[in-house]
Amino acid sequence: MDIVVDAFGGDNAPREIVGGSITAVNLNEDINITLVGKESAIRNELEYFGYKGNKISIVNADEVITGEDVPTSAIRTKTNSSLVVALELFKTDSKYDAFVSAGSTGAVLTGALLKIGRIKGVSRPALAPLMPNAQGTQTLLIDCGANVDSKPEFLVDFAVMGSIYMSNVLGVNKPRVALLNVGTEDHKGNQLTHEVFELLKSREDINFVGNMEARDALSGGVDVIVSDGFAGNVLLKSIEGTALFIINELKQGVKSAGIKTKLGAVMMKKVFKNLKNKMDYKNVGGSVFLGVQKVVVKAHGSADARCFYSAILQAKKMVESGVVDTIKSSLGE
Repeated sequence: MDIVVDAFGGDNAPREIVGGSITAVNLNEDINITLVGKESAIRNELEYFGYKGNKISIVNADEVITGEDVPTSAIRTKTNSSLVVALELFKTDSKYDAFVSAGSTGAVLTGALLKIGRIKGVSRPALAPLMPNAQGTQTLLIDCGANVDSKPEFLVDFAVMGSIYMSNVLGVNKPRVALLNVGTEDHKGNQLTHEVFELLKSREDINFVGNMEARDALSGGVDVIVSDGFAGNVLLKSIEGTALFIINELKQGVKSAGIKTKLGAVMMKKVFKNLKNKMDYKNVGGSVFLGVQKVVVKAHGSADARCFYSAILQAKKMVESGVVDTIKSSLGE
């Protein structure tokens, strides 16, 4: 399995990207990685980590697309950037199975859509992160920001693609699909959700269970949450912010408490550690971009080596599951 990596995408590039890639090839015999970016800097990082294997190759690219660049303009003008060169390589060389980047979300999604292309029959590709839930499993949120303005048919395709992903990649039997809404009653919502609700209810290829409220997103009661990109992004960022708030408040509370509370915290250390691990996005790695012709994973912008390694594993699982081909056969024209 050959994976193309944008070595200069993300806040901690290239060191953490290179570190995560080294972990991937060391722990997975079937993975080979091509790092794209400034060759001298990448070689310095490989030397820093002491890597002397032959499973990592380098393709030089001297420019970098940053979060301050306008995505569409940057893809067209920064043709020698690590992102664009990596996507061109991914597009033109059939040996590559997947692409991973922690770079600007807008640039990665725009580049993937322009260079790799949308699956014919899919109205719009969507960004889909996995979230932990109270049942100890994972829930897929689709879309979380690729399409802030959506039409009903977009969300129907999101539901189908999300269901296929959970079934093929995570092995969930008949994934339960819910529509994010302001209430659980059938009549709740705006014009968009009303239309989507009726369309989803009529589909026989998905297990639609109705509306759900944002407060139940982590309950584990559903496997796929369908949303337009605007509401989905607000939901995801709210969950991330709440998780950070709770963890920080627990830390500060213990630090400022008396000896009895601190002793109690020591006794609860394992519980706190398990909670932190469950909420840690680094264990997931990134979000998959469903609806394009090949496997694309957008790693978290602040990814460290462990997080980026997890993103590479996501890509590996997608390739092995054949999820892109299944989406093509289900929705492709």
